[in-house]
Amino acid sequence: MKTHQTYAHTLIPRYLFLPLLFLLPFLTLAQQPLTLAGAIAKGLENNFQIRIAEQNFNIAALTNSQGTVGRWPSITLGLNNINRYDNTPELDSTTFAFKRDDIYSNSLTPYVNVRWLLFDGLSVSMNKQKLDLLEEYSAGYSAIVVENTLQAIILGYYNALLEQERLRVLNEVKDLSGDRYAYVMMRKELGSSVTFEVLQAKNSFLSDSTNYLLQELNVKNAFLRLNLLLGEPPSAKFALTDSFQVELQQYVLTDLMEKMLASNTNLLNQYVNQEILKKSVSISKSDLWPTLSMNTGMDFTQGWYDFNKNEANTYLFDYYANFSLSFNLFNGGNTWRAIKTAKINEQIGTLQMQELKQTLENLLVTQFELYAIRQQLLQVAQLNMESAELNMQIATEKYRNGTINSFNFRDVQLIYLNAASRKLNAIYDLIDSQTELLRLTGGIIQN
Repeated sequence: MKTHQTYAHTLIPRYLFLPLLFLLPFLTLAQQPLTLAGAIAKGLENNFQIRIAEQNFNIAALTNSQGTVGRWPSITLGLNNINRYDNTPELDSTTFAFKRDDIYSNSLTPYVNVRWLLFDGLSVSMNKQKLDLLEEYSAGYSAIVVENTLQAIILGYYNALLEQERLRVLNEVKDLSGDRYAYVMMRKELGSSVTFEVLQAKNSFLSDSTNYLLQELNVKNAFLRLNLLLGEPPSAKFALTDSFQVELQQYVLTDLMEKMLASNTNLLNQYVNQEILKKSVSISKSDLWPTLSMNTGMDFTQGWYDFNKNEANTYLFDYYANFSLSFNLFNGGNTWRAIKTAKINEQIGTLQMQELKQTLENLLVTQFELYAIRQQLLQVAQLNMESAELNMQIATEKYRNGTINSFNFRDVQLIYLNAASRKLNAIYDLIDSQTELLRLTGGIIQN
């Protein structure tokens, strides 16, 4: 669209242009070029939610060990020290009087003890299998966080592009309003324009300038949100290099449904959770079996004694190996209640899985239909935009020729602004639908 120097330029003092031109290269260099792929790479490395999920997975991986479930014995090495003074009364049978003697005793006892649970109804093996599933569940949760973050980064990137495009359109409209204001002012000086027309042009220009300034704030806020998703500080400046376009895709609902049921991360994680609930039932049943444990060790005691100025030293050496077999005959029905509770939780998990599957199926159908509608809306918006651009060009010439008045010209400007806004929104909405379909079918990470 052809533009001219606006009247707004006359509002800026000339002495401000020199420092602005001097700072322009530095402001440009401060911005780092950023593609969508680069934004995703930064987000995967720096995003706070991904880093938190990674640490939670590390905890699950550390917990998943044979030692956690009691597979190995516990070995204790210790040292006991006793220092004792006694002043005990003793009855003298000849005099029937009590006498007291000072007794000093010291002992040092090093020991080693081994405790080992030999059998507990296979609960050790089942608990280890449950920890394996919990680690897998934590990995699945991390994948969900990554998917949600990827979706947020993609939409955040295109949202920043959307706000920039809106700013560009508003700048075009503002420039046209400025040209119109300057043109009316020139006509007024020549005596061919009335004050009402000048005020109407001025109000339009000031209104468009206000919208442009507010949109600049929207652009800044969009980049701040993008920086937060990327784990970058607010001071980081990026120049987005990808174009604000969308490639239309042809989807088949049955294919999408098969991919979703096979690859949706939430559904896969629910399957793992169901296996965890089944394992909890088996662990509860293990309490019906007896437990066999072993307690073995050795100790050595060295003692020093001082009795009525008579000193004596002695030592003791012991070792032992003891076995314990226990069987819970009755504990108030707690074991059976725990088994029934675990079975109920398993049934609840089955219902939750069925609900999740049905919810995802409904959501996929909704998103598929929404994507088809948004494709048509984009086509209509593109045709509307082409018509509005042509109408704007014609109206600009007619206004300068005096064929249409300022009110008609302003109406054409607003029509162009609305058409451009609808087209930009249609592109963003279509990107949003594509990203949601990718997430639902489990393909957002692969793509």
